[in-house]
Amino acid sequence: MPKEKRSFFERLTGTVKMKDEVDTKATKRNSSDVEGGLSAWVDTESTEDGELTVDVYQTADMIVVKSMIAGVRPENLDVSITRDVVTIRGKREEERVARDDDYFARELYWGSFSRTIQLPEEIDVDEAEAIEKHGLLILKLPKLDKKKQSRLKVKTV
Repeated sequence: MPKEKRSFFERLTGTVKMKDEVDTKATKRNSSDVEGGLSAWVDTESTEDGELTVDVYQTADMIVVKSMIAGVRPENLDVSITRDVVTIRGKREEERVARDDDYFARELYWGSFSRTIQLPEEIDVDEAEAIEKHGLLILKLPKLDKKKQSRLKVKTV
């Protein structure tokens, strides 16, 4: 039976759903990991994408999507839209400044992330815009019924 993909929050906090089997890799703590400051819940070998957290709301004429993407370079961010779906993909690259043994805590998420959002109404893909301001990605998606697809360039403000 295939294992269900864990959310970004579940990966970050190490929580598991009650119905899930507890992974022995996550529950067995190696004493050298704990003494070295590493938590066993941080899975550094995982190729799974983290799930981006978002706020999605609407105004009279548009749908707005907001997400924190601090630490992500614009060239490492891809926003793809269709008339009813938005997909945000990216990668947050870690700058190694310390050895693994020198950390007391490692809670920041580094690596690939993605999120696909089913929109409640169709949007005009040609008039959509993406803005990044102080680590906050804001997608402004005007409501309209069109069947076009486009890629957005993220602008730094």
